[in-house]
This record gives sequence, structure tokens and C-alpha cells, in this order.
Amino acid sequence: MTLAVVPAPAEMRTDAAAAPFTAAPGSTIEDVVSFRVVPGGPPESYRLRVDGTGIEITAADEAGLFYAVQTLEQLQTFHGDSWSIPAVEIADAPRFGYRGLMLDVARHFFDVDTVKAVIDRAASLKLNRLHLHLSDDQAWRIALAARPLLAERASASAVGGDPGGCYTKADYAEIVRHAAERHMTVVPEIDMPGHTHAVGLAHPELVEDPVVSDAVQDAAARFGGGLPTAGEPYTGFAVGFSSLRVGDEATYDFVADVFGELAAMTPGPYLHFGGDESLATSDDDFAVFVARVSQLIADLGKTPIAWHEAGAAPRLDDTTIGQYWGFTTPTAGMDEKARAFVAGGSQLILSPADAVYLDMKPEAGFPLGLEWADGPTSVRRAYEWEPADLIDGVGENAILGVEAALWTETVRTLHDIDTLAFPRLAAAAEAAWSPATGASALRTWESFRTRVGRLGPLWARRGIRFHRSSEIDWSAA
Repeated sequence: MTLAVVPAPAEMRTDAAAAPFTAAPGSTIEDVVSFRVVPGGPPESYRLRVDGTGIEITAADEAGLFYAVQTLEQLQTFHGDSWSIPAVEIADAPRFGYRGLMLDVARHFFDVDTVKAVIDRAASLKLNRLHLHLSDDQAWRIALAARPLLAERASASAVGGDPGGCYTKADYAEIVRHAAERHMTVVPEIDMPGHTHAVGLAHPELVEDPVVSDAVQDAAARFGGGLPTAGEPYTGFAVGFSSLRVGDEATYDFVADVFGELAAMTPGPYLHFGGDESLATSDDDFAVFVARVSQLIADLGKTPIAWHEAGAAPRLDDTTIGQYWGFTTPTAGMDEKARAFVAGGSQLILSPADAVYLDMKPEAGFPLGLEWADGPTSVRRAYEWEPADLIDGVGENAILGVEAALWTETVRTLHDIDTLAFPRLAAAAEAAWSPATGASALRTWESFRTRVGRLGPLWARRGIRFHRSSEIDWSAA
């Protein structure tokens, strides 16, 4: 019997001949489970035993208890007002400590309730980081007392001219609180020195004029939105045309104000400063900038994170974690830049674009998503990659974790988020939590497509409008 546990646990034994546990009508999991915390095991680990007499959970910490409950909810079968769980024993612990989902709230804005719903969905798959992409060329999304003009002048726009928005400090605190209750850490990103056109709407003295390359013109012709113009909101798809004024000390005063205030608002250990696609910044200026900003963040007592391009900087703070967004077969020296973080003694977060960028179309002709990451990304392709084999020289110990990313050029609603994320987010979660590919009979594509298909009823009950991919067996849904 294959049980619908996603991500796959480290060890699972079932007894088809044994009686399942059947709950009394109206009972919840919390009503009938015996919970126990026994410190000493791996962080977030748990042991689960179910038989006809009851359900027992033992965990190393509160997070382990939470993840065990997520497993139980996946195993539930409902019978009218009652429910049952088959006889099973599970011993489980995560492979990686960092298991993330990035949500781009800059290209399209999502209100607090939508972000909280995304947190709930991610946590149900045992993800424990929410990376919020809070700024880009299109808009700035966080209100800061030190720089009030950012919220006042740079938050109203979005891709396609859609409505914008901005999180107040109270909004941000509510997101952080909701995430923490589900054992998730918020990782805020302020992207720089590129992706900063919106900064110029509030502080024109801090940005260079847009560099309109052939690639920018091609993107405007293909997707619309016009060409970027200094001092005017940008609503298109193009990237790589903006830059902060790296040689101006006022820029670093701005950076210190932004990250200093954001650090005080963020209880988690990480601050992400972007560093990707800085095509309008010279290589020398880029190296100077990311070195200074990484050191500034480290001096605030936080761990800097940057996209892999920052690995090219020779004086990057050695605590900086790299985030790789290249392909599963690296191109254009992306792997070399990523390896630089490891050579400096740090680690990598893996977000291969042609596997776990959820904004890619799941199939040709799909109404949402893009195709630039080597065409549509099927569920199978999202599943069949092995983190420890992705980049030569970057083995298990050099990987902090795995993060799926959802950029939002074509995404406007929670329905859109669900449609692109599910079931592919489950594939990313399995890469982040479960044993290495092939290390378990469960850690195979055939097992996954069966297990994830059996989650259809649970997702439907939760209001998740998932894409019923033809790759998945939804017969139980």
C-alpha cells in the first residue's frame, strides 16, 4: 500500500493487515493524539505510530510535532463525520534545514491574507522559510520610517498597470507572526543594485538613468509595458536596465537605513540583498557594492543572502549565503559563481530555474506563466533532479537547502498562485525534506506521482485550486 505522504518520510512501515485507527465522529487530530517532546533528536524530527488503539507522536521539538500533524492530515480518510488513519510507523527528519518558497510581491502585490494563505500551504508541505521579494523595478512593497517616500511614491504600480500596494509595519509583523506559528521564518529581500527602478520614483538622486539595451527593447515588444523612463513607474517585464549609483556615498546611507530598519523588524537570521541581473552596473562597481552591502548586513548581526551572481565579488563577506537560480545543467559560468560561496566557507540555497521556478508554464499553451527557463517545466522535471548532483564541487554539506520560487509577472490572485504552485511545489518540498534520490523506495517519480495524486481530496478541502496535471494519477481525488 502506498500512502499519501508528501514529502516522502525517511522511514515508513505500513501494516495492511492491522486495524486502522478510527476516530469518533467530530474528533480532531489534536483530540486523539498523544504528543510528546523528547529533546535530543535531529531538529524538526519526529516519530509517528498509528494502530487500532491510538496515535502516538514523539518529536525532538515543537516543529517536529507540527510536521507530524501535517503527515497525519495527509493520511486521513474521511467517512462522513468520522475519519481513520491506516496502521503505520514513521521515523522522519528533514534532509536540509532550509526549505523555502519565494513569493514575488513586487511585480504584483498580494495582501496580508493572501500571504498568510501561502504560508499555510507551504507549511503543510514541511517548508520552513518564506522568502518575500519586496522590491523590484515595478514597485517597493515595505513601509519604512527612515525612508517614507518609498511607500508614498514607489508602491502604487504593478506589472500591466495593475493596482499596487505596500505592507505597513503592522502588516509585516502579522506576516512574521503567522509564519512563526507554523514554524516558518520570513526572509525579506530588497534587491540591489539592479532591479531598483522603483527606488528612483522616491529618490531619483540615488539611481542611474535606465540602460535600454536590445534585450530590454525585445522584452517590451514581446510583453508590452513600454520602455523604462527615469522618474516614471515601470509596468513591463524587462530586466537588467536599472542600477543604484554605486559610487555615491548617499547610496550607502540609503542601504544602511533600509537594512537597519528591516533588521529590527525581522526576528529571523537572514536578510537577502538580491544582486541578480545587475546588467546596468559595471563588473567593478558591482563587486564593490555587494562587498560593502554584505558586510553592512553582517555588521547588523544578520546573515546576508545574495543570488549567485554575487559570488563574482572577491571581497564578499564570508558569511554570505549564495542562492543559485541557474539551470539544472549550469550555463554561462553560473556554477563557477555559485561555487565561490562554498570556496569561501559558506553554503548555497538551490533554486534551479528549470526545475523549481513555479512561474514557468507547466505545459505548452498554459494560460499562466512564462517559458524562458528552457521551455515549460513539467511536474516530472520539477521532481527529477538531485540537489547533491546539481553543481560539481557542491556536495551535501555545502547545501543549506532548496527553495522554490514564484515570480509574478503573470500571477494576480491566490487562485493563480495555487494553479502554478500545485503540484510542483510538492516536488520541490520532497527535494528539500526527503532522502536523496534513489535512497528510498519512496524517493522515485513513480512513487511521488501516486502519493501526490492521493492528496487531491485534501487540497480540495483546503480550497487549493491545484492544476490537475495529466502526469499525476488523480484517481483518488
